[in-house]
Amino acid sequence: MTATSRRITVRYGGASSGSGPLTLGQDNMIRCIRSDLPEQINKEAAWPVPDGTTLTAALDALRALVERHDSLRTVFPPGPGPDAFPECQEVCAEGEFAVTVLDAPGLPAAALDRLAEEAGRTDVAVPFDLAAGPRLRFTLLADGDRAARLVVVVCHAGADGVATTLLIEDWLALAAGKELPPVTARTPLEVAAREQGEQGRRKAAAALGHWRKILTTRPQTVFADSRITGPADRAAAVVLRSRTAGADLAAASRRTGASPSVVLLAAFAALVAQRAGHSALVLTALSANRQRAAMADHIGTLAQDALLALDADAVDLDELIGRAKAASLAGYWHSTLPAGNVWQLIEDVAHLRGTRFARQVVINDLSLTIPEAMSDARPAPTSDPELTWLPDPPLPVRIMLNLLRTSGSLEFVLLACPQVLDRAETERFALALPAVLKAAVHGPFPLADLPGLTGVPSAVRTGAWAVVDGGWIDLDAARSLVVDALGGAESASGVTSGITAEILGTAVELVDGRLVARIATRRPGLTPLAAHRAVVAAIPGRDTAMAPHHYVVHTATGPRPSGPIAWGTLPVTAEGAGRDPDIVGPTADSP
Repeated sequence: MTATSRRITVRYGGASSGSGPLTLGQDNMIRCIRSDLPEQINKEAAWPVPDGTTLTAALDALRALVERHDSLRTVFPPGPGPDAFPECQEVCAEGEFAVTVLDAPGLPAAALDRLAEEAGRTDVAVPFDLAAGPRLRFTLLADGDRAARLVVVVCHAGADGVATTLLIEDWLALAAGKELPPVTARTPLEVAAREQGEQGRRKAAAALGHWRKILTTRPQTVFADSRITGPADRAAAVVLRSRTAGADLAAASRRTGASPSVVLLAAFAALVAQRAGHSALVLTALSANRQRAAMADHIGTLAQDALLALDADAVDLDELIGRAKAASLAGYWHSTLPAGNVWQLIEDVAHLRGTRFARQVVINDLSLTIPEAMSDARPAPTSDPELTWLPDPPLPVRIMLNLLRTSGSLEFVLLACPQVLDRAETERFALALPAVLKAAVHGPFPLADLPGLTGVPSAVRTGAWAVVDGGWIDLDAARSLVVDALGGAESASGVTSGITAEILGTAVELVDGRLVARIATRRPGLTPLAAHRAVVAAIPGRDTAMAPHHYVVHTATGPRPSGPIAWGTLPVTAEGAGRDPDIVGPTADSP
């Protein structure tokens, strides 16, 4: 299909302007924008277009939409630091934006849908300039003077999922020629001022305390078995739609008195625990900060993670639903916090525990962010349940559940790293969720019956494995970590830490539940702390390994030995735990 492309410049003049500090959500999203691929952080969608909307009316509605909301006219100029990270937000009173118009006269509806999908897929991969507005990009498909489709790419620093839903509602009203009441929701500048106040700082400090407790006491990895061989980078993605499962979800929700989201969280957690072969779960929930009524209509980004600690060793699903409700409430309440301090906390805990937290298990409840008009506009499912495979996206998580719809029909996207679930197992896992819901309709479902009901595989750990600090550790992976970080006869990575050339050999053993490393080195003055820092720096991507608890440094001379080192013949020049708590960031508590 072909279409002629042109650009139309639209000038806007808003009623407000100003500048101030970043909101915590803006700060978090800007960090993600600077580190993630655009297609991972930008969001695209085809917005509904009211029947009979002319191209002129559509352009006027887009102008009015940008003028109406401060967040869409907000820019983030480079900051004065060496990395130019923005330190403030500026709301522009006036400016302009370009709308791409694809002239596609006479195309049938299905062809227009495909063209809109192609336009969105192309545009979502283009990064936003944080220093220029607005925070949305628009593509209109036109049939003569009629606006046939509208494709919008959203910058996540300007609007999160709920805000996007509210923007769609405003767009529909404006495109239909309706007048909207004045905006009464808090602006991003007002949100930032509250977050900088005393109550906001106390809330942020309490949230950091919640994260610290989970990160320092719970296993930092969920999936640790012989199938985990490297970092997660891509995922298989399958969409499931089922009206039967939606009815079962509603019935289970009524019977247990829990919301559909909590019921699904519990069912998902039970299946994750079955696959992980480990019941102590740490999950990340996205879209967390929309739980507060005062922020329900905020147009901006409140996107920060909620960290949930959930033990899935319950007797039945009803008990797990109760635990999931408590865990989600605690996580959502403690999800407004400074992202920079969170990352420092993660680094500090990695130093102290020898393992590094990464988002392995993610649930993203988008069911309240997608208007029913958009869901209803999709073609009806051809079967129940209907499974549709999507292109494999780049995704650095092990498993993720995106809930798209929970009312009237259950619709979700399951994304799974192939090291956790292959394609056939991903499909089995997706079908297992409706099976669990059906089993939960009439009474408590015993979790001991889960393997027989679902067929989801469990963890297999072949080789030398042990539970250390509450989590499963592959001892061979721990040895490889030390060898690759410090060097030795088996080093596979070359010089990575600046000290590897002076290391003649290493050994790692499990002694009384602790990992002990021996290092033979020519380097005078090598300390356990320096060795530990080098090992911790090599941890990312090694989910099954752990840095040693204790280091014994031996002085060695001569060439690198060709066989095993006689450790008893080498003098000990330093010994101790490299996990010195005094070196961690002292400001991890401060918001």
